[in-house]
Amino acid sequence: MKAWHLRDIILVTILAIFMGVIFFVIGPVYTVLSAALAPAGLQPLANEILLGIWVMAGPLAGYIIRIPGAATLGELLGAVVEMFLGGVWGASTLISGVVQGFGSELGFILTGYKRYNWLTLVISALTTTIVTFTWSLFRAGYASYHLGFLAMLFTVRFISVFLFGGVLTKLITNLLARAHVVKNIR
Repeated sequence: MKAWHLRDIILVTILAIFMGVIFFVIGPVYTVLSAALAPAGLQPLANEILLGIWVMAGPLAGYIIRIPGAATLGELLGAVVEMFLGGVWGASTLISGVVQGFGSELGFILTGYKRYNWLTLVISALTTTIVTFTWSLFRAGYASYHLGFLAMLFTVRFISVFLFGGVLTKLITNLLARAHVVKNIR
C-alpha cells in the first residue's frame, strides 16, 4: 500500500478546505429546507436530501488520494473547516466528521484499497449510508420513527450519498484527471 507523502497531505487539506466551505454554505439551505418540510411532518427529510453533500469529502479524498485513512481524514478536516467557519452545529460537527469519514472509509477497506472504480464508490455510498443512519438512530432519535418512515429516510439518504459521494465524486475526479491535476485516475 502507498504511504503518505507531503503532496498527499497538501491535497487532502485542499480538498477538505474546499469541501468545508461547501459544508458551511449548506447549513442555511438545510435550515430553510427543514422549515419548509416541517408543516408536513417531513422535517427529517431535509437531512437525508442534503447528507450526500455533507459526506462528499470522504469519498473524494479516498478516491483521489488512494491511501488508507484518506477518506476519514478528508471528512474530518472538512468538518474542522465547517466548525471554524461558524457552522451551526459547533464542535459536534467533528463527531459527525469522524462517523461520516469512517462510513466512507469502510467502502475502501472492503475493497482492500485495491479497486478504485464504480463498484468501490457504490460500496462506499452504501457503507456511509449504513454507518451514518445507524448513528442517526441514536443521535437524532430516528429509533422512535415507524418502520415505513425509516425505510423512506434510509432510501433518500442512500440516493443522496450515491449521487453526491458516488456520481459527483467520479465526475470531479475524471475532470481533475483530464486537467492533469491528479495522476493515476481512470
